[in-house]
Amino acid sequence: MATTTSHATNTWINPKLSMPSSKEFGFASNSISLLKNQHNRKSLNINSSLQAPPILHFPKQSSNYQTPKTSTISHPIQENNNSSSISKWNLVQKAAAMALDAVEGALTKHELEHPLPKTADPRVQISGNFAPVPENPVCQSLPVTGKIPKCVQGVYVRNGANPLFEPTAGHHFFDGDGMVHAVQFKNGSASYACRFTETERLVQEKALGRPVFPKAIGELHGHSGIARLMLFYARGLFGLIDHSRGTGVANAGLVYFNNRLLAMSEDDLPYHVKVTPTGDLKTEGRFDFDGQLKSTMIAHPKLDPVSGELFALSYDVIQKPYLKYFRFSKNGEKSNDVEIPVEDPTMMHDFAITEKFVIIPDQQVVFKMSEMIRGGSPVVYDKNKVSRFGILDKYAKDGSDLKWVEVPDCFCFHLWNAWEEPETDEIVVIGSCMTPPDSIFNECDEGLKSVLSEIRLNLKTGKSTRKAIIENPDEQVNLEAGMVNRNKLGRKTQYAYLAIAEPWPKVSGFAKVDLFTGEVEKFIYGDNKYGGEPLFLPRDPNSKEEDDGYILAFVHDEKEWNSELQIVNAMTLKLEATVKLPSRVPYGFHGTFINANDLANQA
Repeated sequence: MATTTSHATNTWINPKLSMPSSKEFGFASNSISLLKNQHNRKSLNINSSLQAPPILHFPKQSSNYQTPKTSTISHPIQENNNSSSISKWNLVQKAAAMALDAVEGALTKHELEHPLPKTADPRVQISGNFAPVPENPVCQSLPVTGKIPKCVQGVYVRNGANPLFEPTAGHHFFDGDGMVHAVQFKNGSASYACRFTETERLVQEKALGRPVFPKAIGELHGHSGIARLMLFYARGLFGLIDHSRGTGVANAGLVYFNNRLLAMSEDDLPYHVKVTPTGDLKTEGRFDFDGQLKSTMIAHPKLDPVSGELFALSYDVIQKPYLKYFRFSKNGEKSNDVEIPVEDPTMMHDFAITEKFVIIPDQQVVFKMSEMIRGGSPVVYDKNKVSRFGILDKYAKDGSDLKWVEVPDCFCFHLWNAWEEPETDEIVVIGSCMTPPDSIFNECDEGLKSVLSEIRLNLKTGKSTRKAIIENPDEQVNLEAGMVNRNKLGRKTQYAYLAIAEPWPKVSGFAKVDLFTGEVEKFIYGDNKYGGEPLFLPRDPNSKEEDDGYILAFVHDEKEWNSELQIVNAMTLKLEATVKLPSRVPYGFHGTFINANDLANQA
């Protein structure tokens, strides 16, 4: 039977001192809680649509807003016993830990003497249904309204950011620990489970009973960010932590490749997560493709539906080469790295493939670590840079034949598809162009827009064109997070299924967009209901109709404070079935579907 949801005030574990404390889950005297007693504090003066979004934009203007109720599952918090880790430390290590903790406490106190920007304020970033939840073991035989389609056999998995420990300083939504939510379907029945991806970072912090790894966006800005980096490496120098095994959170992407489900964020190697026969999730470990992968991999690798190969990028914000391209055969054999020449470390969240080419965006959001010395954020919108797209043969052995085509004033956080049109010597790229480009990370006055666009790259002239696919201004909406039929990735597609990110940054439904005509059909989740990325699941891989399939999406009711999985017919946009979930599912990032046959053949 499904468990029920109850309301409480906290879901995460309060951090502890590195040294034993009389209060198992109390704060150190030199730590400051930002979220403690959040129900008793004054309401935040932020717009109701600005509650820690998946793609974040926080205008400086504010309006009166009542903080929404938060919800948790009634459960005993599993205490993390850090005595075993500390007992292995020698006297020098224990003294170093105490000294570094004192420095960190003083640093945090100093930081909190000044208002945090909304892009780093946890009271904004993880409020409402962006707040974390505890793990939930498998719950079978969930209540279903309607009928689950027969073709839906397997497991839908979706990734998201879910901080284990309550933030004590700056925190951006992207900084949270990775948690995978899974709904397994068997013969018309459904089960649900959610588990943390046991990254090296999470394992070490659980052992210590507190967060010690710096948060890449929420903390690493200005002089305090430099100080936190120095603290981090000092702890490594004394052997208090081990950062040689990765620092990533694995909270963004999911891909099923070579019989493995891989959880990814671009700051680390992927993690192998196994789906058990009962529908539970188990982290197998950090996955380096049998020693072949020695660098990070972005969260959106591309799986070619015809060849079965996986194509990927890796970027480095410190040293050259700043950007590398590589691929894996369908059996998991890695190619040599191909250096992509870029002048500065570039934000590289996504890219695209066609049948013959890989399309690599080099856009205006770059990393400049020197900005931290000047007191700013290392993530910078370079207004003097002209965005461009690189076109490279998928099987190139080096970057000598890379062709760049400039696409001015274009920043696509996500690219939905691309294909070749030989009759015009063009490559067509479909993406959502966002303005301002850096509003995901930095506060700004301008309202964010995300416009679904068609970008044409002419291989013969080296010129580009760009236009909005939805030409009717009355139909124009912010479209972010979604996909095309993945069986046609890299090939010409007629439809895209994208989240309607309105009221920004919430997702009120999804749009089915005809990429040829600009026609838009909308499916709205319901009053006070919001979701995330819509996943398109083909009914039959061999179907002649591109839209013959179903849309799966997690949806949360902000009035009743419960969550569900909706299954929608992609051809008719009619709701086929609703699966009631036993616990709240926070708004998150990207997902995939693993069919029953693939589940049975996991590595």
